[in-house]
Amino acid sequence: MLKSIWRTSCLLFFVLLAGCSTTITPADYAMEKPMLDLKTYFNGTVDAWGMFQDRSGKVIKRFTVVMHCHWEGDTGTLDEDFTYSDGTTQKRIWTLKKIGPDRYIGTAADVVGEAIGTVGGNSLRWQYVLALPVDGKIYNVNFDDWMYLMDERVMLNRAVMSKFGFRLGEVTLSFTKRAQ
Repeated sequence: MLKSIWRTSCLLFFVLLAGCSTTITPADYAMEKPMLDLKTYFNGTVDAWGMFQDRSGKVIKRFTVVMHCHWEGDTGTLDEDFTYSDGTTQKRIWTLKKIGPDRYIGTAADVVGEAIGTVGGNSLRWQYVLALPVDGKIYNVNFDDWMYLMDERVMLNRAVMSKFGFRLGEVTLSFTKRAQ
């Protein structure tokens, strides 16, 4: 009998604990300024500096990115040129489409399916799967990518990478929009 009460109490505790947890969404940042407009920020040339950290926090790779961005109506192109600390380079071309007031989809050659983006206030949340080459193999890795507009020129980005629900590491970037 005591064992049954103990199990029920533990189960109730975990159910209540799960009910108390909340997921942050872009709507939580709806009143934050400056307001992020992707068509305005990602228009022209944007420079970025970033790093990848493994799950222990060790910096594994550093990189820079030069992005050439333009829009035609509700479709944007972000042409990214990466240069890594080991001298290797990579190119990624994103095509972004505005599909609602605060909703975007994005595609790129190494993105599996579509990236889903939601804007709220000064933030953008991108969720997508990236086909990531590692030691001659390709791994499909989940990205939960958050960008925060700090002012009209600077945006900060933090992406958590995971596979099968396990956190693999993080990517941190600082974007600076060039004056036009």
